[in-house]
Amino acid sequence: MKRSLSLLAVAIVAVAAGGGYWYVQGKQPLRNGELVLANLQAPVSVRYDERGVPHIQAQNENDLYRALGYVHAQDRLFQMEITRRLARGELAEVLGPKLVDTDTLFRSLRIAEQAQVYVDRQDKQSPAWKALQAYLDGVNAWQAAHPKPMEFDALGITPRPFTAQDTVSIAGFMAYSFAAAFRTEPLLTFIRDHLGADYLKVFDLDWHPDGVLQKAPALADADWNSLSHLALVSQQALGEAGLPQFEGSNAWAVSGRRTQSGKPLLAGDPHIRFSVPAVWYEAELSAPGFHLYGYYQALNPFASLGHNREFGWSLTMFQNDDIDLIAERVNPDNPDQVMVGGQWQTLTRTEQTLKVKGEADKTITLLRSPHGPIVNKVIGQDAGPTPIAMWWAFLETENPILDGFYAINRASTLDAMRNAVQKVQAPGLNFIWANAKGDIGWWAAAALPVRPDGVNPAFILDGSTAQADKSGFYPFSANPQSENPASGYIVSANFQPLSPSGMVVPGYYNLADRGQQLDRQLADTQVKWDLQNSQALQLGTSTDYGPRTLGPLLGVLRQVVQDEQGRELVEQLAGWRGDYPLASVNATLFNQFLYELAYAAMHDELGDSWFQTLLSTRVIDAALPRLAADVDSPWWDSQGSSERGSRAAVVKRAWDKTLAHLRDTLGTDPASWQWGKAHTLTHGHPLGMQKPLDRLFNVGPFAAPGTHEVPNNLSAKIGAAPWPVTYGPSTRRLIDFADAGTALSINPVGQSGVLFDRHYADQAKAYIEGKYQRAWLGLAGETEGTLRLVPSR
Repeated sequence: MKRSLSLLAVAIVAVAAGGGYWYVQGKQPLRNGELVLANLQAPVSVRYDERGVPHIQAQNENDLYRALGYVHAQDRLFQMEITRRLARGELAEVLGPKLVDTDTLFRSLRIAEQAQVYVDRQDKQSPAWKALQAYLDGVNAWQAAHPKPMEFDALGITPRPFTAQDTVSIAGFMAYSFAAAFRTEPLLTFIRDHLGADYLKVFDLDWHPDGVLQKAPALADADWNSLSHLALVSQQALGEAGLPQFEGSNAWAVSGRRTQSGKPLLAGDPHIRFSVPAVWYEAELSAPGFHLYGYYQALNPFASLGHNREFGWSLTMFQNDDIDLIAERVNPDNPDQVMVGGQWQTLTRTEQTLKVKGEADKTITLLRSPHGPIVNKVIGQDAGPTPIAMWWAFLETENPILDGFYAINRASTLDAMRNAVQKVQAPGLNFIWANAKGDIGWWAAAALPVRPDGVNPAFILDGSTAQADKSGFYPFSANPQSENPASGYIVSANFQPLSPSGMVVPGYYNLADRGQQLDRQLADTQVKWDLQNSQALQLGTSTDYGPRTLGPLLGVLRQVVQDEQGRELVEQLAGWRGDYPLASVNATLFNQFLYELAYAAMHDELGDSWFQTLLSTRVIDAALPRLAADVDSPWWDSQGSSERGSRAAVVKRAWDKTLAHLRDTLGTDPASWQWGKAHTLTHGHPLGMQKPLDRLFNVGPFAAPGTHEVPNNLSAKIGAAPWPVTYGPSTRRLIDFADAGTALSINPVGQSGVLFDRHYADQAKAYIEGKYQRAWLGLAGETEGTLRLVPSR
């Protein structure tokens, strides 16, 4: 495959440079003129603004969604294709054997099977179903009548119709991409069982750290190896395919009494892995009785984010724990049986075939226990003897998510929005909403399972006892939520929310630092909020995390650092306020030190694989400040040594390695260790994972301000410099309901996913510079062209 892709790159460059204009031009979107679209009832107007955003006007709803599918496909058909292949476990067929593990994982999740169950029980006369069918008809009409995208040619993809099952499968991929359980639960269980409960104190766990597997046979080394591999595959699955993964988000709503205009203001920036094209496709839809400016995912006709002059909403990830990993007890006399509910129950077994580019088909065996799919056995011969089942809310709920988002797209009142979001049961999402009448609201939408008292789902559970049982789901009234609070504002930033009932909602939440930073500023009653100061809030690059992590270590550093330059750098860090502008040297110094501290303290206990898994989880963020403050933590000890380790020795080792690495990487003069040189953003395309196609399809690099857990959350994995940014704001939106026509927006790259199109990367520079552009309602701005879609005669 590498050779064919390299030849394609050469061919494209030669064609573009040597006059073979017809090939490239034939792939470009058409944004002006007239086209026939079958099954339309009346003509549809599609006007394009200066960013390539379509503004669609139709005379009825079915025509509106059919036209949306048509124009969405011409800009994003490859994104639709590659995303459905990911969700269905079909990437290896076009990307080769390196994606076999990813496909195997997604087949084991049973997403496509659950999607078919969902489709089978869907009311085929519902408005949501009819809208979806019209949209898919538009997508398929474009695909059938136009040349294949360049990526199809490169990968040998044969077009095939898109279906409702594909749309629902992508919803399952979205639900999976939130799930931290595959990484966190094996990691924490390994630490508990191999190192001891004392090593868990830094992770701030408050439920039964001594474990819930006491009655089950201990997991074998082979089990831990397979779980480690599963954790890594779950983390790498999306990155290696160059596809977006949902990570976090900011959103807030401010009531009219706290704004300059006297009307509510809504802000939102969902945090998603960067990719080309970006995850959201913007479009304004207008038909009699319906009007919405929306942000659409691949193959979804209903906006995930949206607004009009009456109301709007944004999303953050709830991050509730809706997956349990469960170790099954195997019958020693029959390896196909496991103990559930006091009886031996037989695993169900199915076989599936993976098509692999350039290789023979691969047959995989999928197992399922009464608790759910077995997820470690799909690894094959490397799997340990203990079956690990997955209970997942996505597979266990009715989850009428299509009907929910259809209603959300029309919910202009508190009651309508509350009723609509109750239909979103997996993945867990926070909806932050406002309307022009003056209301603001927040609802954490998810079906929250009722687990047995005392069970901590942060660890792998014991399937042979009642610990893995679920007795149902809590009512929606128990979900965290707020409507028109006395404070006059609502902020959501992935921190752990509170239930009205006071119950704890288990989850893998982000630290409170980012939310606290936003809350402090929004709580200032002297500030009247408008679009301008809201931009400054969204683009903030400061966090308390660095200073509070460093605080307990500054005295240690002053003791162990002896050289003059080192002492100057320590004092420089002591005065640092945790900000991450491009010119900051302290930001670079702290981030390298943070990694070296984690490595020096924890790598010897965990080894390479588990240490890398730790760095990919959110629990590392809570662990490092607590570790820094605990002089007696067992993590300071050297594994295998009888002598007690010291924090001072580890800190000194981490500091010395920090300076050595930065000198080797960025130069000997600390003044050259600027954050913007070490922290960069490149938007990666699935084909850009392979050289030399990266030069054609990828966008960047750009020097990137911000970091993990600041409002401008341009995040890189904890590691050694340089730091490639992996995720951040997937759009930044600001809507003042005094005049929603002045709403602001930005796309991280561009509206189009078609290489060489003018809108492929036309917003990338403005995005990284923190600029905004107008989200036109009614297209009051410049018109690039008008595409007229007409019925067939």
